[in-house]
Amino acid sequence: MKTKYKFLVFVLFLCTINFSAQNNDVRVDDNGVMRWKKTNEEVKGFGVNYTVPFAHAFRSAKRMGIDPKEAIDNDVYHFSRLGFDLYRIHVWDTEISDTLGNLIVNEHLDTFDYLLKKLKEKKINYVITPIAFWGDGWPEPNTETPGFSNKYGKGDCLSNPDAIKAQQNYLYQFLNHVNPYTGVAYKNDPSLIAFEVSNEPHHRGEAEKVTEFVKAMVDAMRKTGTKKPIFYNISHGVHFADAYFNAGIQGGTFQWYPSGLGYQRELSGNLLPNVNDYDITFDETIKKHKGAKLVYEFDAADVGRSYIYPAMARSFREAGIQIGTHFAYDPTYLAYANTEYNTHYMNLAYTPQKALSLMISSEVFHEVPMYKNYGKYPENTTFDAFNVDYKKDLAEYNSEEKFIYTNNTISKPVKEKKLHKIAGFGNSNLVQYNGYGAYFLDKVKKGVWRLEVMPDAVWVDNPFGRNSPKKTVGVIKWEEWIMNITLKDLGLDFNIEAINEGNNFSAKIAGNSFSIKPGTYILSKKGVSKKWLPNDDFQNIKLNDYFAPETTVTKTYFKHTPLKTISEGTPIEIKTQIVAPNMPDEVELWTYSGYKREVIKMNRIGYNYTAIVPEKLITTGYLKYQIIVKNNKETRTYPANEIGLPSDWGFYDRSTYDIRVVPAKNNITLFNAKNDADLLVKEWRNTLKLVPTENENEDAYQINIEKLFVPDNENLNAKPNYDYSFKAFILDKIKGRQENLSSKEIIVLKGNALNDKPCKLQIAFVMNDGAAFGNVVEIGTETKEYKLLIKDLKPVKTVTLPRPYPSFLPYYLDHNINSEFDISKIESIQFSIGPEILKSDLEEKHGISIISVSLE
Repeated sequence: MKTKYKFLVFVLFLCTINFSAQNNDVRVDDNGVMRWKKTNEEVKGFGVNYTVPFAHAFRSAKRMGIDPKEAIDNDVYHFSRLGFDLYRIHVWDTEISDTLGNLIVNEHLDTFDYLLKKLKEKKINYVITPIAFWGDGWPEPNTETPGFSNKYGKGDCLSNPDAIKAQQNYLYQFLNHVNPYTGVAYKNDPSLIAFEVSNEPHHRGEAEKVTEFVKAMVDAMRKTGTKKPIFYNISHGVHFADAYFNAGIQGGTFQWYPSGLGYQRELSGNLLPNVNDYDITFDETIKKHKGAKLVYEFDAADVGRSYIYPAMARSFREAGIQIGTHFAYDPTYLAYANTEYNTHYMNLAYTPQKALSLMISSEVFHEVPMYKNYGKYPENTTFDAFNVDYKKDLAEYNSEEKFIYTNNTISKPVKEKKLHKIAGFGNSNLVQYNGYGAYFLDKVKKGVWRLEVMPDAVWVDNPFGRNSPKKTVGVIKWEEWIMNITLKDLGLDFNIEAINEGNNFSAKIAGNSFSIKPGTYILSKKGVSKKWLPNDDFQNIKLNDYFAPETTVTKTYFKHTPLKTISEGTPIEIKTQIVAPNMPDEVELWTYSGYKREVIKMNRIGYNYTAIVPEKLITTGYLKYQIIVKNNKETRTYPANEIGLPSDWGFYDRSTYDIRVVPAKNNITLFNAKNDADLLVKEWRNTLKLVPTENENEDAYQINIEKLFVPDNENLNAKPNYDYSFKAFILDKIKGRQENLSSKEIIVLKGNALNDKPCKLQIAFVMNDGAAFGNVVEIGTETKEYKLLIKDLKPVKTVTLPRPYPSFLPYYLDHNINSEFDISKIESIQFSIGPEILKSDLEEKHGISIISVSLE
């Protein structure tokens, strides 16, 4: 009888969940807007992709002796602190299916089910893409997996009848799978907003066949009885938009990589022009079919700064996007090496400013109305309660109740009395903190605030390059720093109590200033009685919750990049970054002029040490110097990286950092093919190559373009654009010659045209506000210097470089910039083959060979 009773209770429980699911389900209305059925409110969501249950992330956890479920607990906690309420992932079907599409219940599926349960606990909804088509390798080689994707590959999965049948079988079983941690099938999960059929299919051929394929997938999913919206990726073949909707989908999915992918190093310059708008050129087709829109992946790849994400979120909302998920959040245990996707880097502990920028983006998605237009760049850098500032590397959200910022800000909170959340990095009018981690201040009640402080995060190597578990790109350091909190609700001499487990730090307050270490604390106004316990529920966490990786600094990390060239008689700041278990007692700069040595003490600001070399030491020739790091255990000299002083007998490595010091009248080299060709931002063509010239130590970069316009297989309806543009960043080239820029009058390009005919080349400077000024010069077949007068530069179109993905996005920046040309504000050179080429010649081959570009 007891068994029967328990069974009936369980059935009633499942019925209650299913009833709840139907009431909390999502529908797409006649205007193409996802709405909650229960409230009819617009569905809004923002969050991240995160991959711990699968592939490289899962294997890495196992290799490192880390419990994936414990890692999920910690990272999902951080999701909640950042205000995320949405999660998306393309499931690695190849790990949880067989070749016939049968679902395999294994450790990957179990871990995924556990992740969904944890997300649900934090009130985070999800969009699931059941089919990824991927192997399980990246960035490692693929392993032998049992699934249909491994057998057929993406191409055959879209056309082979057996593969199609396997996918239908898999989708049916996947949606019917009951999560053992929640007792609910995916098809009925009230936290599951929608399904996206598959990840980035690349359909080719006839539209009817595309419709037939997509309909087969949709029918298999509808066969389960699910009422949830089904989306399909329509940005990988936009000319098939009608074909997709004719198959019965309710919406389309999009992605955005406005800075391209895989530059292998951090991009420089202002990238706000690249995110001016998200112009869906075929939006009328979507509206005709009453389709909804969501973004399954986006990132400003290879960008280490924090200003850009809220501008992307604004552009998404202007385009009518309801949901957005960043790709991809690094599991904390992997973030030290950023091995999963090296062109991306995101983690609250290791990239605090970027994570706070995503936190602000979540607010954008929830506050900015769909289709509201904020104008063109640069007017749209301030919108509603949001502001983005490239020059200050700052994004901020300043509303009556919340104040969130990614860097030092002088903005005053709109209404301090109503504030209940502050989150930031650096200094503001309310919080001053010289540590290198994020902090969160949440109002518990009048006179009582919860403070959470993350440890310092320092990048010690290029996080976007070729990475490996053996290479550390970021470190965590637990340090004690001074914090000042100026809140009227707390007053002066407030109480501070450490509450997270194992935190015994006792902070002493003096007015509104105190020392603090990473952890969770309760701040209470003097005289306020204690009516809380550390494990009390607060929002969707416990008051004493906390997670941060322990200190990872077990050796000294020294980072310094010298300038290449500077002008004589100009003082120069030398800067180095040092992170060590025990910070240096003293750091010195030893400079050399002939046999004379000057010793300059370097001043510490956090983990940076700086010194000014006076102008009297900056004479024509070379500035040679070494950096000496001293502490009570040892003295170490760089660049030799050897123990001891250069003056010691037996110190054999006397190598120095060398900076060329040149007269002001010398040319300023902006591009040298031998050294800089690999740094060009360009669209790849198989006819680009670096070749030696007849001169010793000189190379030429050949840009030979077979066709200026190449049809885009993902956008066959696109209007032809006969242009090939590429860009060279020059900020590092001019940094030491900034004082001399205004004296230069001519742009000099050394090179020649290819294909035995002249080539018209537009050369333009792009300024820090995104405006471009240039002109066309005809390059002949003779290798020589071709010159363009700076006074002849005029406004030209700014090409969005790196080229954004998807490819239907604007090629040129549509802006409202009214600035005049100012050579002191240049950031890059834009080269374009296309302008002024005769219409009759557009289909011809065009090419140039560039040896160097300089200013004289």
